[in-house]
Amino acid sequence: MPHNRRTSDPRYGNRPTMKDVAAQAGVGLKTVSRVVNGEPGVTPETEKRVLEAIEALGFRRNDSARVLRKGRTATVGLVLEDLADPFYGPLNRAVEEVARAHGALLINGSSAEDPDRERELALALCARRVDGLIVIPAGNDHRYLEPEIRAGVATVFVDRPAGGIDADVVLSDNFGGALGGVAHLIAGGHRRIGFIGDHPRIHTATERLRGYRAAMAAAGLAVAGSWVSLGSTDPDRVAAAARSMLAGPEPVTAVFAGNNRVTVTVVRVLAALERPVALVGFDDFELADLLRPGVTVVAQDPAALGRVATDRLFQRLAGAGLPPSRTELPTRLIPRGSGELPPAN
Repeated sequence: MPHNRRTSDPRYGNRPTMKDVAAQAGVGLKTVSRVVNGEPGVTPETEKRVLEAIEALGFRRNDSARVLRKGRTATVGLVLEDLADPFYGPLNRAVEEVARAHGALLINGSSAEDPDRERELALALCARRVDGLIVIPAGNDHRYLEPEIRAGVATVFVDRPAGGIDADVVLSDNFGGALGGVAHLIAGGHRRIGFIGDHPRIHTATERLRGYRAAMAAAGLAVAGSWVSLGSTDPDRVAAAARSMLAGPEPVTAVFAGNNRVTVTVVRVLAALERPVALVGFDDFELADLLRPGVTVVAQDPAALGRVATDRLFQRLAGAGLPPSRTELPTRLIPRGSGELPPAN
């Protein structure tokens, strides 16, 4: 007779096993295994009894153990900077869609822009036997991944290159996008243009600053030290930097914001001013087109970054013996009004 036990009491942290199913159905462990894995050799009556036990117990097959026995996990790990940042939503979705098309599961986590947390998360994913890893770097030293890559973990970096190792990377044209955005302000008559960006240790911040400086130099314009501010994207820090640039006898007449979080804070600062100040931001953001004036941006394509990176990852997983590559995707300037305001003085 089948062994009956109360099935209404949850057993937190102690999931039902095939042994539990076998006891509930009054059959052998091998019989349960055959039913679970769709193998022949089980009578319809016995199969029905096993399925009823599975339903009653809430049993779920341990796919992790199953695929580990087969030597692969069919899993991709994604290390993001900040899951709350709108930029990473389309990128995450694109990675997931490509992974799903290849029959793989995506596991993701956020480094919170902390190099130690990035390392801890990436190695934790590797310890769980992911097949591939997509990393948006927070740190500048990725030699800790060398043993994992040698062991066969396909690894692609996105948005920023790896530090200390040769690896595939998919980037936006940060330098060219910033150069074009600042040149757009210069073409509108601006000569005193401020730049507010992220931490200087971050590749995208330094590349966008380099584009800003190149545009100013190409126009023969000197850059005052007070016109450039790099650091945390904390709103208080950014607002203080913006107000400092906008004060004094010769304030900047335009601001180039280094990412979407900086742009949003600068929009708030400019809203409190009585005089118009031009603004171009790197990264598009939600409702940018509905503000008055609309915010002119240098737009990336985060979904394309995710797709290209994941396609490259699966090329590696398919055994393509390719040298590490650097892919740079174009940006585009979207004029909406804020970047077309003329200098106030």
